[in-house]
Amino acid sequence: MRAIRFDEYGGPEVLKLVEVAVPEPGPGQVTIDVAFVGLNFADLQARAVGYRVPGLPFVPGLELSGRVRAIGEGVEGVRVGQAVAAITDGGAYADVVVVNAATVFPVPEGVDLRTAATLPTVLPTAYALVHTVGRLQPGETVLVQAAAGGVGTVAAQIAKLAGAGAVYGVVSSPAKADYAREYGYDEAFLNETFDADVRAATGGRGVDLALESVGGETLRRTLDSLTRFGRLISFGNAGGEAPWQIGPNDLYPMGRTVSGFSILGLSIAAPDVLHEIAAQAFDLATSGKVRLPITAEFALAEAADAHRLMAGRSSTGKLVIAVNP
Repeated sequence: MRAIRFDEYGGPEVLKLVEVAVPEPGPGQVTIDVAFVGLNFADLQARAVGYRVPGLPFVPGLELSGRVRAIGEGVEGVRVGQAVAAITDGGAYADVVVVNAATVFPVPEGVDLRTAATLPTVLPTAYALVHTVGRLQPGETVLVQAAAGGVGTVAAQIAKLAGAGAVYGVVSSPAKADYAREYGYDEAFLNETFDADVRAATGGRGVDLALESVGGETLRRTLDSLTRFGRLISFGNAGGEAPWQIGPNDLYPMGRTVSGFSILGLSIAAPDVLHEIAAQAFDLATSGKVRLPITAEFALAEAADAHRLMAGRSSTGKLVIAVNP
């Protein structure tokens, strides 16, 4: 079968189309004939610096849709041929992938496989950030980094449905600011000035909840944008900067809270909780209350081009790779 693999870390050029053996499911696993793969920034980090890569060579890809090919011992609740979406810790850039059965989700009725590939990570992540971890209350204000990306596009809509008083986004260009406003943001600020813009928009008060995925200096500036008793949730380090050290003086004078969230970590440590969150998140998409646009599609052999587009920071929404559409 075909797979996109890298044998060394580096730029998009290290991604190679190769022939590999078809995997077989072990106990508690299923194999899936892959239809579409949802691209995530973590895929780029895996390729560039080995993020969550246990060893080389490695086939990237964390979320996918397709049909169940085979079922391992002890697996219940899925059947061969069933349309599913799934989260995995790698391997989705291939014709067939082996997945832990606990992180497989039936495709909701009325959802096509192309759309289904965008659901497993983005929707549950955004839902958990707003509700499970963020505990957003009606009337509270929200700040979202990378507002034009996949999670950012959905997070504003979910926050608005939860009764947020105002939702502010941070983006890298005016074009992305226009895009973000189409998906529920009251204002979209540029990276360079967002902290001053937040203070101006809130009359110097700051925001109640901040969703931060860039890290480094951006995390510090985001923390400074919180109001008294504000909460920040860190769910990524897309900027690749050395971690910024948070000290007591950053927190206790204003009663601020910093927490973290990882959908991949949750899928490993508590898949039952993941399914509870995913069920609620998927309902928002299937009911039409939340939109997640697919803005570009690539063939499997074009995976390097997909990485270049995302790395260039010009993309919005969700990118997918069509493996066997």
